[in-house]
Amino acid sequence: MYAVCLRYARHELEAQDMLQEGFIRVYEKLDSFRQDGSLEGWVRRIMVHTAINHYRRKSFHMERFGLEVLPETPVSPDALSGLGAGELLDLVRTLPDGYRTVFNLYAIEGFDHAEIASMLGCGESTSRSQLAKARRILQERISELNTTTLHEGRTSHR
Repeated sequence: MYAVCLRYARHELEAQDMLQEGFIRVYEKLDSFRQDGSLEGWVRRIMVHTAINHYRRKSFHMERFGLEVLPETPVSPDALSGLGAGELLDLVRTLPDGYRTVFNLYAIEGFDHAEIASMLGCGESTSRSQLAKARRILQERISELNTTTLHEGRTSHR
């Protein structure tokens, strides 16, 4: 469950706070677990909702960074192969809160934009826009990492 919290948090201390708050909610709601699904899935949903509530309290609904003009640069299919899971998680954690939350809900948790909009109290178009911006930022950062890796590889062979 810590991994779930880490995906939504900006840093480890924030993830630890979410985890603690989530387990308090699990304990408080334990009598409502109907045992018709897995306990792990039930706890996971509580953790995701805890992260969403944490996001709402921080009031970052209207993040605007003028990223609409970022070019859509294609990312090589091999771009992700050089990244480990930890590096990818680190990239996701650097996203602005709103973008990171929507990205996690859509790409990791599998919610659609209508569900995300309902959870976050925003419009579906906002959810789509934040996902697109998150993807652009991640693409650019992966491209930068690949360029840096290629450049370092060339200079180390000289």
